[in-house]
Amino acid sequence: MDGDEREIFYFLKTRGEEYVNAVEIARRAGGKRKFHEDPDWAKPLLVRMAERGILESDIQGRYRVKSVGRKGKNKRWVAPDIAKILQEGGVEGEGENVLGSDDYYEEL
Repeated sequence: MDGDEREIFYFLKTRGEEYVNAVEIARRAGGKRKFHEDPDWAKPLLVRMAERGILESDIQGRYRVKSVGRKGKNKRWVAPDIAKILQEGGVEGEGENVLGSDDYYEEL
């Protein structure tokens, strides 16, 4: 990743599972001056990062860091509230998205 992509990545990483629109990413990730000079500077980078599998987008065109997910046999995804109930009972489920290390995303 280049410097601008890293700025976007670290900004979106702080937002967790929340989708963020491209204008807000351009405004907050690059700083006031970069946004003032070119409000659309982040859009081509976001598309490229989504194609490489670093980011994922929703139908409305908002982006977030793509989760890696847990690896393991016989594990199934369950809703977070049900996962909490199951964990209290001693059963493990895959209830939340898991982000990979920074090195994982650098290799994509």
